[in-house]
Amino acid sequence: MADPHSYANPEESRVRHLDLDLTVDFTQKKLKGSVTLALDPAGRELVLDTRDLVIQKVNGSTEGYSVGPADPILGSPLRIVLQKGVRSVVIEYETSPEATGLQWLTPAQTAGKRSPFLYSQSQAIHARSWVPLQDTPGVRFTFSARIQAPAHLTPLMAAARVWRDRFHMPQPVPSYLLALAVGELEFRALGPRTGVWAEPPLVEKAAREFADVERMVEAAERLYGPYLWGRYDVLVLPPSFPFGGMENPRLTFATPTILAGDKSLVSLVAHELAHSWSGNLVTNANWNDIWLNEGFTVYFESRIQEAIYGRKRSEMELSLEVDALVEEMRGLKPEDTRLVVDLQGRDPDDGLTLVPYVKGALMLRWIEEKHGRAALDAFLNAYFARFAFQSVTTKQFLDEFSRHFPGVDLSAWLDGPGLPEGAPRVRFDFESRPRREWTTQEWLHWLRVAPESWTAAKMKEADAAWGFTDSGNAEIAAQWLKMAIRAGYAPAERRLETFLVEVGRRKFVKPLYEELAKTEEGKEKARAIYRKARPGYHPITQGTVDGVLR
Repeated sequence: MADPHSYANPEESRVRHLDLDLTVDFTQKKLKGSVTLALDPAGRELVLDTRDLVIQKVNGSTEGYSVGPADPILGSPLRIVLQKGVRSVVIEYETSPEATGLQWLTPAQTAGKRSPFLYSQSQAIHARSWVPLQDTPGVRFTFSARIQAPAHLTPLMAAARVWRDRFHMPQPVPSYLLALAVGELEFRALGPRTGVWAEPPLVEKAAREFADVERMVEAAERLYGPYLWGRYDVLVLPPSFPFGGMENPRLTFATPTILAGDKSLVSLVAHELAHSWSGNLVTNANWNDIWLNEGFTVYFESRIQEAIYGRKRSEMELSLEVDALVEEMRGLKPEDTRLVVDLQGRDPDDGLTLVPYVKGALMLRWIEEKHGRAALDAFLNAYFARFAFQSVTTKQFLDEFSRHFPGVDLSAWLDGPGLPEGAPRVRFDFESRPRREWTTQEWLHWLRVAPESWTAAKMKEADAAWGFTDSGNAEIAAQWLKMAIRAGYAPAERRLETFLVEVGRRKFVKPLYEELAKTEEGKEKARAIYRKARPGYHPITQGTVDGVLR
């Protein structure tokens, strides 16, 4: 199936292995070096995806190569004419300082304040900004790499670490899971096959927060089969990371905003771990089918949370997700509330709403409630086993599903807008206990259902009782600050500016800028804060906020 977000021609020439040799230049904010692409099959032409790359030389072609015009979303095709019998090409290149898949941080933007930091974010189609390759989830490849970085810094990749600067990934992965980080980092073991990497000031705190990760892996294996990636480590990135986490195989990238000190936000780690099956092992073949990655993963995440922390906690967390989905869908076009969404001509990042995540999970929950958990688990185990290390479409999912559940119609979920009639109702009695005993999830629920008519006086009363403005929990702080903007609660203004300057996680900053932008006075305030904050944001977050404040 053709990928509308890639120029690649894998039906003629398909990349099977990458061999990267890159030097990290912090002064120029560039990666420089080469990539060797092994092909099978290899036809007359090889077409790759690129974005703002400087192609210096291509070996292995006979009639040269050409870089096509740049599309604002897709970048430029790199067309290489292949000699008959050629099975590999070597491309010498360097990246742009503005590569959308890389963020270069100054020492001041890190936790340690001593050394620069680099990290990648390849999903959805940003890998093409730092490697010329077939940037589609429908193509999987193995890879090896040498990453030359300053001696006092540690390079890491989402792969087996063979030597300090050498890496190897023996399992085939899609391009969006290609990941690199370089910084002043330390490691702490969490279990025989799990650990955490972080900057020195954060590593002990992260190790305490993620103490249950080995148990999570064991619980996931009991549910859906062996973990097939060797190690499972977590890398805590600087706060500019635009997402909560990224499921890069063997090395999940995570935001420091989940380091709440009480393990209350580690569902994010459960989510990224679950991707080791739903997404990394079995992958959506194109971004129109992203629900195959994310819907399965939110359901799986809930099951891991239930196994580790109990049903009560997992239901609280899923209930919050469902409430957020219902609220978000009110602002979406009906066609964007379908599970199978048409992203032709659009940036695939536009598809990263809560719909594929939570509506997809609710569909699996609906199957569980209608046909039993045992039957659903049997299907999921068979599905992961059958399509392991493959990329699939919704049609392939439906073909496999119909073998296990003949006659069950999922069209209302997949193709219909909103939530179908009879969708599962996830409910939890959030306020049955004294507030002093509430968990993070209970406080979030209470804040989210608070009337929009809360005045600054009401905010002051709640703040005096519970200290929301100074909360160290990023989820609670973000929700409180959104309410403070709405109510005109002046005591929270300094914290709002500090939060927006220090945190680049798109989930938090986008709603805050949107709330500010609802009034002309607020928009001016937002623009003033953004002028300070923008240099520290990842290009993905910059693009999002640029759109809000344009």
